[in-house]
Amino acid sequence: MTTRRYPIGIQTFSEIIRGGYVYVDKTDLVWQLAHYAKYIFLSRPRRFGKSLLTSTLESYFQGERELFEGLKIMTLEQEWEQYPVIRLDISTAKAQKDAEALRDRLMLTLENYTVAFGRKETETTPGGLLEGLIRRAYEKTGRQVVVIIDEYDAPLLDVLHDNRDLDERRKVMQEFYVPLKASERYVRFCFITGITKFSQLSIFSTINNLTNVTLDTAFSTICGITEEELSTVLKADIERLADIQGLSCEQMHQKLKERYDGYHFTKNSPEVYNPFSLLKAFQQREVSNYWFDSGTPSFLIRQLRHFNTDITALESLEAFASDFDQPTENIKSALPLLYQSGYLTIKDYDSELETYTLAIPNREVMIGYTEGLLPEYTGLEPRYVKRGFAANFWQALKAHDADLAMREMQAFLAGVPYVEGFKQKLESVAVAEGFYEYTMYLIFTMLNFYVHTQVKCAGGRADMVVWMPDTTYVFELKVNGTAQQALAQIDENGYAIPYQTDGRKVVKVGVKINRDTRVPEEWVIAETWGQVPVSECLRDKI
Repeated sequence: MTTRRYPIGIQTFSEIIRGGYVYVDKTDLVWQLAHYAKYIFLSRPRRFGKSLLTSTLESYFQGERELFEGLKIMTLEQEWEQYPVIRLDISTAKAQKDAEALRDRLMLTLENYTVAFGRKETETTPGGLLEGLIRRAYEKTGRQVVVIIDEYDAPLLDVLHDNRDLDERRKVMQEFYVPLKASERYVRFCFITGITKFSQLSIFSTINNLTNVTLDTAFSTICGITEEELSTVLKADIERLADIQGLSCEQMHQKLKERYDGYHFTKNSPEVYNPFSLLKAFQQREVSNYWFDSGTPSFLIRQLRHFNTDITALESLEAFASDFDQPTENIKSALPLLYQSGYLTIKDYDSELETYTLAIPNREVMIGYTEGLLPEYTGLEPRYVKRGFAANFWQALKAHDADLAMREMQAFLAGVPYVEGFKQKLESVAVAEGFYEYTMYLIFTMLNFYVHTQVKCAGGRADMVVWMPDTTYVFELKVNGTAQQALAQIDENGYAIPYQTDGRKVVKVGVKINRDTRVPEEWVIAETWGQVPVSECLRDKI
């Protein structure tokens, strides 16, 4: 099979085409976007192809027809007019130490265009220079100017809750964006993209005609790879990877789907795959968690902690559009950031109630945020969870030995080191049963079990339910109380009843947590088929 070249880390359209890299043709949507409105905003998660989209728009408006030969856009575009293009990557301005450094960085970003369009001495601010560049580009070429801004929000994400710093940087960015509206007569098309959505009043100021296509069904697949594209354009790649892994094509397709698919960016859109992870898997010839190579974004972890987010509720949330598609600086929970950054996606829509169901998109995201949150919420390092304990715990449950599994967890939690600085925090959080729900939830999730916490039923909420192919485990945790009382609560409130009719064995586990050692102290296990108990054992403190 001929070696295929994958554009990992390449975000320039011309380089991908000329270099013969694998390219999934989105140019029909690019053309539609270019003729949809004059000022457009699109939000998508990181590594979803936003930068490639901006580069493709640049090549289109520069009239580089030869790059598009054989692509879908050729049946749509007839004129191929050339426009002056100012394309700015604002991600280069993130991580600046203060507002003044941010201002200097923006000036440097614009400097490249002063060679072609000049600069006046009076243009001493980013906004002033941008306005001058747009006007002179128009005057020099006689054509309106195309302005493309990628990662517009990058300088603000790390200071979201530092009100003073955020306000100072926001003023810099506001002054920078003002000319986009003031120069309307000189602008042919303006496209702005980023991860989050800041309000027009605070960032874009007077741009009151900005069209937000983030939730527009027409452009729901402009970033990401659809099922159809995977099955056609990338069919040979699935076959090659399946052959390497010793799987059938159908098995490999399903494996890729579970790991990378599941994103919906509008209420009626098809699912799309994470393009970065999918192409990376083909390049590396292995299905792994590539979206998190650089780690969970630090700004997101801070927001989850800032809003005291219940991470166990993220697997299914009902929300109105206003709950998750709202200005970033006005948010009252982490929900908008989780959605806008790709940690939650649309899974269902109720047209009658106009409500959305949001959930974690796929296995890759689940693993990624679990590993990022484990040290933040529990003080445990992911590598200690995976090393030794994972295999032992899995083997115990696979052998239907819940008692051995609990002993493995007890030994693990008693001996694992906590991340530096977390000991003091444990003194205050470890007395709450919710802390142990988080700990067990994150551990079980990392081990690839299907687990929910605070599961509702007619009698109340079970602390945790774990589903395996032939067994369902129902856990109740007690910090204040005994393991027997925890088991009794499962029976009295009927936590296990919903799972006694699907043919699987039901294992009820009452757990007593020692508030001083923060490990399971004792547990009671009762197994049933249907309504009939078949065994029970008590594991005392070791």
